[in-house]
Amino acid sequence: MTTTIAAPDDAPAMFVAPARIMARPRLSERHPWLFPWAVRLHRARRRVQWLTARTDWARDRATRPLPVRVKRHGSLLLRELSEDEMVLQHNKVVNLRLASARVDGLLIRPGETFSFNKSVGNCTRRKGYVEGMRLSNGDAVAGVGGGICQLANLLHWMFLHSPLTVVERSEHSFDPFPDKGRVLPWGVGCSIVYNYVDLVVRNDTSTTFQLVVEVGERHLRGELRADRPTDTSYRVQAREEQFLRQGENVYRRNEIWRTHISKDTGEVVGEELLKRNCALVKYQPDEALIRDIPAGPTVAPARPIS
Repeated sequence: MTTTIAAPDDAPAMFVAPARIMARPRLSERHPWLFPWAVRLHRARRRVQWLTARTDWARDRATRPLPVRVKRHGSLLLRELSEDEMVLQHNKVVNLRLASARVDGLLIRPGETFSFNKSVGNCTRRKGYVEGMRLSNGDAVAGVGGGICQLANLLHWMFLHSPLTVVERSEHSFDPFPDKGRVLPWGVGCSIVYNYVDLVVRNDTSTTFQLVVEVGERHLRGELRADRPTDTSYRVQAREEQFLRQGENVYRRNEIWRTHISKDTGEVVGEELLKRNCALVKYQPDEALIRDIPAGPTVAPARPIS
């Protein structure tokens, strides 16, 4: 997929970075000893939500694929990074095999809701997960279960090409790597932290959908299938791509749009803005693509826990 980035002259004269990037450090960041307690609190809140919500969660599986393929996608397992990061990437493949096995064949029936965290569970050493690549403040670091976000990214991309409703999805606050080899638009990925940073979709249709996932030698492959044909196909693309430099920081932003196309006529029947993205860039983009803009508020950057 080709990404078109706007010329520097198209950038705005004024720009304020999103609050989630420029907010003051959290209390647990200023006092690291509080961090484990903050995680426990977030997890406890999510468990209460799961227990009290009147939600029909997707749990059942089918060994045979449903007859209709809605969307298929594959993503490369290994990228060319540093030697230390390559070790984490190879471990990531181990984690992806374990996580993919938890969602392969899963059915999302009418009225049911899929939760990535409920389906995959907590990725612990006891379950066989190893230290893979995780993103922390835009840097690749070692963490048990690291790399399963790639599975969430693949599922989210397929969900965007279906009538399923995305209820919850959280993105990274940083753009960590250049676009070399990128096949999806920047800004459609997911951040996953068990159990309170999740990817959740709801089936508001009368169609049953199914997830089919496998880890091959070079690619993570997935299919979203259905028990009947759907009326609409979708085209998802990025628009208004820009690199903006403010002071010492470079930000990347874009918009993610989805076009609805009738399968009967091939005509466009609708269009919607799904997301406006903005993230702090952790690499050096092509200087010709960067627009320098006036300095904004001087607020210390936030440090997300994922």
